Amino acid sequence: MVITPSQLSQVTARCELSVVVPIYNECESIPLLVEKITGAVQAMEVSYELICVDDGSTDGSGKLLKTIAKGRHDLRVILLRRNYGQTPAMAAGFNYARGRVIVTLDGDLQNEPADIATVYHKLHEGYDLVSGWRKNRQDNAVTRLLPSKIANWLIARVTGVRLHDYGCSLKAYSAEVVKDMNLYGELHRFLPALAYIEGARISEVPVRHHARQFGQSKYGLGRTFRVALDLLTIYFMKTFLTRPMHVFGPFGAISVLAGLGLSIYLAFVKLILQADIGNRPLLMLAVVLFISGIQLLSVGLLAELMMRTYHESQKRPIYRVREVVGGKL
Repeated sequence: MVITPSQLSQVTARCELSVVVPIYNECESIPLLVEKITGAVQAMEVSYELICVDDGSTDGSGKLLKTIAKGRHDLRVILLRRNYGQTPAMAAGFNYARGRVIVTLDGDLQNEPADIATVYHKLHEGYDLVSGWRKNRQDNAVTRLLPSKIANWLIARVTGVRLHDYGCSLKAYSAEVVKDMNLYGELHRFLPALAYIEGARISEVPVRHHARQFGQSKYGLGRTFRVALDLLTIYFMKTFLTRPMHVFGPFGAISVLAGLGLSIYLAFVKLILQADIGNRPLLMLAVVLFISGIQLLSVGLLAELMMRTYHESQKRPIYRVREVVGGKL
């Protein structure tokens, strides 16, 4: 029987810390990974749970996790029906997490489990999200480090969230911030930017990074193009989420006015100067500009309606209150 997150919340008490680990074909790493994470969080002397999300592994990782979980009260294994990707796997872990603080890390042992305490304690200094910074990263310089540096610089410039390392999976979140974020596509690398949109306070701390011990990396240069496309989505959400007409409207208005201006000019040429305009490219340009402007304005209006439906149907506020002081409820 599959237990839903809402059912789980009714039978499981809250704990202080949830450690969420997406797993995909990491069978060789799993025993040592679970051992190291368990040792690290037990040394912190807080109530905790370890959630391993098997993202449709084909190497027996799911079966191994189920075997390890037998008889353990602190380990929960979530088996996805197929390989959905890291973002859906993390979203599943977030949905099932019961901790007041949620820490994520990769399942390949390149993140150091002992650094869970580092990001956890930094979060308690008053932040809502703490991101790890792999200051001495142990990866290939051409296929991993260079694209990562370019991506980190570009993401920081576009989103306004200045971090050295967006791609580090070792992060700590307050549960309240995570619950406000809906993950789609491959947006897991943009979690700090999504949290920033929700008004989160963000910090970054250096963490250790190890060379991969087992298996092969699941990442490559092919992900760079998808990162660029996701970045456009994040920029739109950050800037125009509640006012899409502000992005479509100006372009539509400019296009309509340009088309109208050209039409007036051509009418003057035709009616006053008695010149032939049937073969002029300007005539086609005026028609295209005018129709394109009307379409852009229409798209903006439809987007405004969709945004209102989105917020009102979910009763989702367009603001976040951090604290209310004084007075009686």
